[in-house]
Amino acid sequence: MKTPLQHSCATAALLALCGALRAMPAMAQTQSLDKPPMPAGAAGQGDRGTLDRGRYLAVAADCAACHTAPRGKPFAGGYGIESPLGTIFATNITPSKTAGIGNYTEPQFARALREGVRADGGRLYPAMPYTSYARMTDEDVHDLYVYFQQGVAPVDAPAAGTRLPFPFNIRPVMALWNLVFVDRKPFQPDPGQSPQVNRGNYLVNGLAHCGTCHTPRNFLMAQRNSAALTGAPLGPWWAPDITADPVHGVGAWSNAELREYLKTGRAEGKGQAAGAMAEAVTNSLQYLRDEDIDAIIAYLRTVPGQEGGRASEERDAGAKPRFGHGTQRSSEPWLRGRDGQSERDSLKTGEALFSGNCASCHAPDGKGSAGQVYPSLSHNTATGAARADNLIAVILYGVERKVGGNEILMPRFDGKSYVNPLSDRQIELIANCVLKEYGNPDVQVTQADVRRARQGGAKPFLARVQPSMAPAMVLAVAALLVWGARTRLRRRRAAARGPGGAPRRRG
Repeated sequence: MKTPLQHSCATAALLALCGALRAMPAMAQTQSLDKPPMPAGAAGQGDRGTLDRGRYLAVAADCAACHTAPRGKPFAGGYGIESPLGTIFATNITPSKTAGIGNYTEPQFARALREGVRADGGRLYPAMPYTSYARMTDEDVHDLYVYFQQGVAPVDAPAAGTRLPFPFNIRPVMALWNLVFVDRKPFQPDPGQSPQVNRGNYLVNGLAHCGTCHTPRNFLMAQRNSAALTGAPLGPWWAPDITADPVHGVGAWSNAELREYLKTGRAEGKGQAAGAMAEAVTNSLQYLRDEDIDAIIAYLRTVPGQEGGRASEERDAGAKPRFGHGTQRSSEPWLRGRDGQSERDSLKTGEALFSGNCASCHAPDGKGSAGQVYPSLSHNTATGAARADNLIAVILYGVERKVGGNEILMPRFDGKSYVNPLSDRQIELIANCVLKEYGNPDVQVTQADVRRARQGGAKPFLARVQPSMAPAMVLAVAALLVWGARTRLRRRRAAARGPGGAPRRRG
C-alpha cells in the first residue's frame, strides 16, 4: 500500500488480523526445559526418543484441536475456526508432499511455527498461535519437526481454503502488524523463580498458548499483556480469569482442584469445562505429565490479578469467591397441577422450562447427578459468576469432552442437534431461573444477550467496521486523486503566470 500507515485505517485493520498473536521468532533459543541438549550429529535422526518427545510436544501444543477436523484424519486440516473476521480453515500438516508439509525443510518448518510464514512465503492467519510458539526451544522445534515428518501418516487430500472478506484477505499486510505489536524476545528462564515455575511459564505462555484465549485484547486485537490471563471474550463464551487473584481468578482453588480440572475438565464445587476449554482438555491437557500439570499450577500461582477497579475493591471489602449461593430448592411441587393434562404450550415460565428441559439431568433441585457427571448448578462458576456468558453459551451449544475414554455430553439447544430448539425468550427464562435459584441472582439475562451469543458473541471493533472499509478506501483514493489534480492545476497556473506572478506574454 502506498498510503502511510498513520493515514490508513484499512491498513491498521489488516494489521490487526494478527491480533491473536504477540511474539516474533526468537533470535536465540534457550535449551529445552525437560530434556538435555541433543547430542552432536543427532539432527535429522528419527530415533524413538525424538519421535516420542515430538509426539508429546504436539499434544502439549494442542495441534490436533485445530488441524484435525471432526471425523477427519489426524492433522489433515479442514477444521473451521470461527473468528470474528470469518471462518479460518486449518491447513494440512501431514508429511504429504502434495497437500501437506512433506517438502518443508526444518528451517522452513521453524519459520512457519515461530513466524507464521509458509515455505512459499505466504502469511498464516493468526488462528495459528505462532507468537506463542516463538518461545519454543530449538530442540523442541527439532523434535516436533521429526515427529510431523516421520511419525504422522501423510494425507494427500488438500484442506479447504480460507476465504476472508476484503480487506482481511490481503495476507501480506499482516507483516506490518508484527512491526507494531510483536514481542521479539525469546523465552528466558527467570533466575528468581524455581525450575518448576519456569517450566510452567514455558508451557502456559509457549506450548499451551493459554493467553490466546484468557488475555484481553485492544481494539486492534493485540493482546494486552499488562492484563495477562485476566479473562477475555471468546466468541459467545468467556475465557475466565486464571490469575492468582482470590476473587476473580483461581487463587482460591486448591492445587488438587486445579489439577483435577486440568486433567478431567471438572472440579466439584467449582465448574465444568465447555467450549474451547473442553477441546483443550480432550486433546491436550489430560495427556500431560503430572509434573507438567503441577508446573502450570505453580506458574499460575505467581501471576498477579489486575489491580484497580472492582477486583481490588472486593478484596478490600473481604469478598470471597462466588460459585453460586446454593439454595438448591425444587420448583417441582408447585408446578404440578397448574396446567391441564391436555394443555399445549404450557412451558411459559423459567421454572416450567427448567423442569421440562434441565431437571432430568441436573435434578429438580439443581444438585446434579451422583458422581456429578451432570454437575450441580450451585457452587458452579458458570452460574455464580458476575456475568452470564458461559451459562447462556452452554445452553445454546452444550458440552462435549472425552476424558479417559468417557464422554461427557450435554445436548445443545440452539436447534443444531436432536433436541428441540429453544427460542431466545425461552433461554432467557431458563437462565434467569437458574441464576435466581442456584447462582448469582444479581445477574440478569436478556433476549438481546441470548441473540448476541447465538450470533457468535459481541463483534470486535474491526468486525464492526469491516463493511465500511472498502467505501472508506474508495473515498480516500478519490480524495487523493482530487488533491493531486488540484495540486497539478495550481502548478500549471503558477507556471503560466511566470516570475513575480505576472501573466506570461505570447510571442
